[in-house]
Amino acid sequence: MATRTHKLAQPKANRLSYPDRRSVYWLDELPPERTGPHTKIHLTPRWSELCRSKKLHTQVTLSPIWEVSEWALRAVPSKRLCSLAQPRAPAAGWEPECPLLVPVTPKHEHRGFEGGRSVCWPISRAARSFVAGERLLELSVPKARKALFEGYDPYVVSRAARSASPSPRIQELSLPLPRKCSSK
Repeated sequence: MATRTHKLAQPKANRLSYPDRRSVYWLDELPPERTGPHTKIHLTPRWSELCRSKKLHTQVTLSPIWEVSEWALRAVPSKRLCSLAQPRAPAAGWEPECPLLVPVTPKHEHRGFEGGRSVCWPISRAARSFVAGERLLELSVPKARKALFEGYDPYVVSRAARSASPSPRIQELSLPLPRKCSSK
């Protein structure tokens, strides 16, 4: 009987030697091949039930005018019903467009405040004869938007990266460990 140390010392099996292993999700067979660019959706009975509109009213009314029954025409309202039918009276002391009781005293206005501006005002001569400068025209042009990955080369190495040199510590870390190297 081998000891635990001997079992642990044995190399592990190379699982990469069998590249065509089936995934646990596929179970015994490969997934079906896709025939088109889109996924086909199959409607389940529950989904089709949810797609149907709900019938809110089971009784179908044939005419918008309903007949008033003979008993309803003869009915006499009670005093309570007549009091509930009356419109609600406004609150006591309410007056339409009642002025404010205390005048509001806002802070003093700034001496430079000119008040509200009229809706129409004249345009100054300087504004009418203004000519946009070169920089303003440059800023007014919208940005040219490129599509994703358009004009992008991932393999271009920058000039700074070409002239870079690793530090001694980086060179030491990039070497394989001596215990991992086997001499053959």
